[in-house]
Amino acid sequence: MTDRPAVQATDPLTLADVEDRARAVLAPEVYDFVAGGSGAESTLDANRAAFDRCHLVPRVLSGVGTADTTTTLLGVPASLPVAVAPMAFHAVVHPDGEPAVARAAAAAGLPFTGATLAGCPLDELAVPGGTLFFQLYWLRDRARTEWLIDEAERLGARALMLTVDVPFMGRRLRDLRNGFAVPAHAAPVNLPGGQRGGGQSVGAHAAAVIDPTLTWSDLEWLRRRTRLPLVLKGILDPADARRAADLGADGLVVSNHGGRQLDGAVPGLLALPAIRDEVGGACEVLVDSGVRSGTDVLRALALGASGVLLGRPVLWGLAVGGEQGVSGVLELLRAELATSMALAGAPDVAAAARLGVRWASEASEREKP
Repeated sequence: MTDRPAVQATDPLTLADVEDRARAVLAPEVYDFVAGGSGAESTLDANRAAFDRCHLVPRVLSGVGTADTTTTLLGVPASLPVAVAPMAFHAVVHPDGEPAVARAAAAAGLPFTGATLAGCPLDELAVPGGTLFFQLYWLRDRARTEWLIDEAERLGARALMLTVDVPFMGRRLRDLRNGFAVPAHAAPVNLPGGQRGGGQSVGAHAAAVIDPTLTWSDLEWLRRRTRLPLVLKGILDPADARRAADLGADGLVVSNHGGRQLDGAVPGLLALPAIRDEVGGACEVLVDSGVRSGTDVLRALALGASGVLLGRPVLWGLAVGGEQGVSGVLELLRAELATSMALAGAPDVAAAARLGVRWASEASEREKP
């Protein structure tokens, strides 16, 4: 056995523990901004319930001592089948913001997805030794959209991730009740000065800058406009997945935006198998919305995803301990995934994709004591 440092009594043992600590240090309206969903938050709850209903079928006598969690995501080596999801306004939870998360991801060997609404200059998202994906919102200002594409290419981004499920923001009732506005110190500096939105509600800011008329013809234009691998984030319908693949998308993220857009939308995990079946090997398929453990990552792999995007837990780690807090979250996820893979008899990521899955019925889950 390899000697490992003893776990301290104060160390978080799960990502839920990290969230509890973040809740204790954040202002209530900031915690609600990160944790909340849209409408009655039924999709937010359903995302988590879908993972809980997904039961793995482990294989035995496989001789797995230590599982190999390494893989590639969009052609880029990664220590885990995980990339940090694109998220806006990191500095709302910690002053070190996006650069701290990018550094932690680089140290962990994971891709970091920088966001259009980042609160720091784009140059600070491309950290030494890191892998940068760049998330793009389709802006009303087409010239600025083109500038963002050019900057992503200049900075060596390895993929361009177009968010397609936000013509405007969903009604996030926690934010409305709290009167939450984008603080000036977290405002997105890569938009023109008049569009940065400090002091505005998130919904008002999005309505001012995001173009709601994005169509498939725009995707065709974008495919011609950039040489980067193109990923569409926010796909839930197999027909949309097929059309995206036919138009040259290199990857898809099956996502309902973490339950923050259409309340009542299908959980990404439930939508994943049909989308994977529809596109086959035509493009890579990732999933997000509700990932809270290494076992959740393994569930996604078993259902056909090549990897997941990790969102809120990263911000909880940032809130608790800055860069070190994010590193702790990513290390905890790594340990959980390696353990889950070994216990499931999956020596590597390819074997994890061959595991069986059984779905518990919603009725049987409700009947549990």
